[in-house]
Amino acid sequence: MNLQSWSALRARAAPFAAGFSDYAARHWKWLTLLLWVAIVAGFLVNRWPAIHWFVLSDTDDNIRYVQVKDWLAGQGWFDLRQYRLDPPRGFDIHWSRLVDLPLAGLMLFFRAFVDQGMADRLACAIAPLLPLLLLMLSLGFIARRLSGGNAWIIAALAPLAAQMALGMYAPMRVDHHGWQLALAVTMLAGLVDRNWLRGGIVAGISTALSLAIGMEMIVYLAAGGALIALRWVFRDGAGRRMLPYAISLAGATSLLFLLFASDANRQMVCDAISPIWIAIFAAASAGMALLSLLPLRSWQARLAAGVAVGAVVAAFAWLNWPQCLSGAYQISPELQRLWLANIREAKPLTAQTRDVAVPLMALPVAGLFGLLWALWDSRRDAERLWAWVTVGLMMLFSTALLFWALRAGPAAQLMAIPPAAWAAHRLLLLMTTARPVIRATAWAAMLLLAAFVFAYPLYPRIKNDLAAMLGETPKSWRPQAKARSDAIKKANGRCRSLPALEVLDDLPPATIFTMVDLGPRIIATTHHSAVAGPYHRNGAVILDIHHAFDGPADAFRPIAAKHHATYLLICPDFPEGTIYQARSPRGFYADLMRGKAPAWLHPVTIRSGATLPYTLYRIDYSASGREKTSQQR
Repeated sequence: MNLQSWSALRARAAPFAAGFSDYAARHWKWLTLLLWVAIVAGFLVNRWPAIHWFVLSDTDDNIRYVQVKDWLAGQGWFDLRQYRLDPPRGFDIHWSRLVDLPLAGLMLFFRAFVDQGMADRLACAIAPLLPLLLLMLSLGFIARRLSGGNAWIIAALAPLAAQMALGMYAPMRVDHHGWQLALAVTMLAGLVDRNWLRGGIVAGISTALSLAIGMEMIVYLAAGGALIALRWVFRDGAGRRMLPYAISLAGATSLLFLLFASDANRQMVCDAISPIWIAIFAAASAGMALLSLLPLRSWQARLAAGVAVGAVVAAFAWLNWPQCLSGAYQISPELQRLWLANIREAKPLTAQTRDVAVPLMALPVAGLFGLLWALWDSRRDAERLWAWVTVGLMMLFSTALLFWALRAGPAAQLMAIPPAAWAAHRLLLLMTTARPVIRATAWAAMLLLAAFVFAYPLYPRIKNDLAAMLGETPKSWRPQAKARSDAIKKANGRCRSLPALEVLDDLPPATIFTMVDLGPRIIATTHHSAVAGPYHRNGAVILDIHHAFDGPADAFRPIAAKHHATYLLICPDFPEGTIYQARSPRGFYADLMRGKAPAWLHPVTIRSGATLPYTLYRIDYSASGREKTSQQR
């Protein structure tokens, strides 16, 4: 096709493109809903094997499912203890019922049409995708506010390129993190809204909803509140956003506490919405409301007043509850050393491999490029410049938190989407409307941006290909390392699988002593109980398991008896078990891996002929069991 024909085709297509652009701009919310429906359909088709086999891969997903089942079976609304972990006392879970509502509603809806097993599968598949719609709408709103045109399409679809964040919305990911991330982005949308009243209310309510779900996003939410106060300092009249924000935050937080806080969270605890945080947020909200009503004419006066009120609120919190400001989890140094320090997501970005770090940082790097360009482009528009500064500070703050803990990764990716989407939109415009030289430059920049954004599926392969070209052998190709890694991955999958665990239901209900990370999966897929799960409020029980596996064989049985365990389940090469082996090569767990089982452990055969990935022992507490052990020695 020659240049003349191409120009004629573009001229004929221009009216249709303009008409669609106008339609998309006017009906962006409904089109976002259609895009979400298409994504949901694609997810369900792609993840159907995981749905069919009920693959709740994370411990939180399993506990959330069990909590909802127990509630539907009659457990109290404000009682969130999990009585099948360390029975009969149970485990105190620090969550709220707020995220249980959509999952429970879907389970009841589908049970009206299909059997309970399939209904629960469908509910667990669809529930995580609900907050994805809120996320897409919030990103689309931010893009319309800052970019104009149809940049919202790029922003709404951009989570598909945020691999770590997208995992929070995948079918079967029924824990609360997807909702919290979506609400944090919704808060950001309220911060940049031109309608100050609406923006303040949206920011305040979304903050309160996130806090009612859990405290994991509190630093992001506090940063959003600080940006509202900062805007009030430097923009005369910005109290029109701060006042509705303060009122809605205080009111919604108090109401949600009354409706959703569990019995345990009505005590003076730091790790969940509690009377402590209600008092702190009430004081902060009252201070912001007071500031917004003061007749302060200069930014210097507003800054001085803001610092004074902030200092009073900080002193109020520190003098009354200093422990909450130094660490919400309140765990012992031993628990931190033996357990929490070994959790990968609790380690900083600098402690991760390049295969993790490079794909994770791709979108924030693209976002930084877009942010610098957007700041330069809006330098003569004060309102738009401030909106970009707000988005940029949230993005940079979220990215900086990666150097504290990997768990900040999803937020860092999502906060980078607005500037990255803005840059992609501007490049698309330049590619179609500018002069040839500029158009060629825009194409090159778009390819570079795409390379950053979509680095996550390409980086490991490119790295290995380059290593091969240089005559090096990547670590992942080294036979010994690869065989070990494959064995751990295989054990992690097989020992959690539904076919392997449902065999345990052939035995009468009992308490099973196993690794911390396997406990939630056992109670979600069988009628048995487990000793522990990875929840910090129950640190003493977690430490008991670590001591039992790290210590000598003689120390195990008293600990198992303390928790009324009937069976011991061991999964060779399970990731958690590798920690016990490396840390205590002469400990009880390491002995079991070498085939040295004491006489008071009796192997249990289930379904003769079945090949299972784990070994199950019955623990003999009788005197004869102790005598056999003594005679062996």
